[in-house]
Amino acid sequence: MSTASSEDHPHAAHAATVQDTGEFGVISRITAGRRQPDSTLLGPGDDAALVAVSGGVVVASVDMLIEGRHFRIDWSSPHDIGRKAVAQNAADLVAMGASPVTFLVALGCPPNTGIAFTDALNEGLWEEAACVGAGISGGDLVQAPGVTLSVTALGDLHGRRAVLRSGARPGDVVALAGATGYSVAGYTLLSRGVTARTAAAAECLSVHRAPRPPYSVGLAAASLATAMIDTSDGLVSDLGHIAAASGVRISIDSRALGSPEPVQEVAALCGASAADWVLDGGEDHAFAGTFPPGEQLPVGWRLIGHVDTAADTGPGVVVDGEPRRPGGWTSWKAP
Repeated sequence: MSTASSEDHPHAAHAATVQDTGEFGVISRITAGRRQPDSTLLGPGDDAALVAVSGGVVVASVDMLIEGRHFRIDWSSPHDIGRKAVAQNAADLVAMGASPVTFLVALGCPPNTGIAFTDALNEGLWEEAACVGAGISGGDLVQAPGVTLSVTALGDLHGRRAVLRSGARPGDVVALAGATGYSVAGYTLLSRGVTARTAAAAECLSVHRAPRPPYSVGLAAASLATAMIDTSDGLVSDLGHIAAASGVRISIDSRALGSPEPVQEVAALCGASAADWVLDGGEDHAFAGTFPPGEQLPVGWRLIGHVDTAADTGPGVVVDGEPRRPGGWTSWKAP
């Protein structure tokens, strides 16, 4: 019988870790050299995968929410957690130009979890699924040390082309549907224990607990957008994904972007920068996209910048002419 060496241990102190490598570095290692079957039209690297099936294409995505990492049960109600779990998956499908059709939900929880908790969680899941005309068609239930949700989303392009991150071209304009900065404002209030009974604080807390992706506005852009993404990691980070996939530079005009008044109010209360929150705060699940020049933007989209040829330093995002490093959400970043 052989025994594993200390080098094989997943937590070996001297070995490279997932935190050292980073989320996208780990994904690259997982996918490098792997050959996809012919049925996989688009694999890892976009908001969702495209899989060919008899009679069409299925758009598929999966996300997990872990208690203590993605939500806290002392901050969010189970109903809100359910809505958030579906919303972040539905937004990924919409960013590809697909209408959500159904969701599969796997729940892990301790054995002493109250039935009232799971009932309210279920109500939230179904309520958000109904917002996109979808249902929940299956899943799994297992014992776990904490509450864990894994949601798989399946969508339909209805014969349209998929909107990929790689489609942006120099000369395109950059636009945003929805608003950013709300969720990080709500998170900051909660994490700092700041008590503010104002309409602005309530709005930011509400969005943090259960985001409100502008689904219909996103889908309305599917036939025109050259690239689109769900702003789950932060506007600069996610536009950076489009820039990298398309080999371009994306320029944002901060004056056109602006900062919503509730975000400004909470930022002032917390001694933070509303502009930074709007650029880098994640989990708002707005949609950012690029569009051909000269075309009228779909209703609900507003111009915030343009696409240029990549600089000598490579693809990236600039704000008001200055390069901007992503500062939003990454996996293994301290919560």
